[in-house]
Amino acid sequence: MTTATLSAGRSKTHMTVLVVLGLTHLLNDLMQSLIPAAYPILRDSYALDFVQIGMITMTFQIAGSLLQPVIGMVTDRHPAPYSPVMGMMFTLSGLIISVALIGIGSSIFHPEATRTARYAAGGRQGLGQGIFQIGGQAGGALGPVLAALIIVPWGQPTLAWFAVVALAAMMLLTWIGTKQRFISAEFAAARPRNREDGHQLRHAPVTI
Repeated sequence: MTTATLSAGRSKTHMTVLVVLGLTHLLNDLMQSLIPAAYPILRDSYALDFVQIGMITMTFQIAGSLLQPVIGMVTDRHPAPYSPVMGMMFTLSGLIISVALIGIGSSIFHPEATRTARYAAGGRQGLGQGIFQIGGQAGGALGPVLAALIIVPWGQPTLAWFAVVALAAMMLLTWIGTKQRFISAEFAAARPRNREDGHQLRHAPVTI
């Protein structure tokens, strides 16, 4: 079994889609990380104590984590290419209304975005997840920096300025949604060949 034969059974790696997905992950996690970074301003503005700040954090994290398996179960049965766009709409609303909505938006974003990254990676799953996760980690790191540069000097109302970031992410995710049906079909078509190649490879004799 040659490398060329194995490669022929794999679906194509859509690098542009992976990079854009990584960028949307960056924007999503950037907006998530703005909230903890803005705690000092919220504490001073509303005279909050640490218990109240802890409750905000708990609400935010529960909304952003516990809903993800539920969303994932639903999209496993009924793929929803544009559900990350809906998630970003919740995030946009959360910047203006409530941090819980940011958590809900993130929980809707991640399952389908992760699935799309898997499809777009083709036979290079490690690379695909690496690009997707770099985006998230970079966004989480940039959020506190932007909070220090923008929110701290100018105050809490500047959180609404980041709605532009959410709108940009929504446009990128809409573009990705238009590509997902083709990419997922390509990935599914390659799976039988991948299984056949894997079976032959496991039983191939090893020579030195």
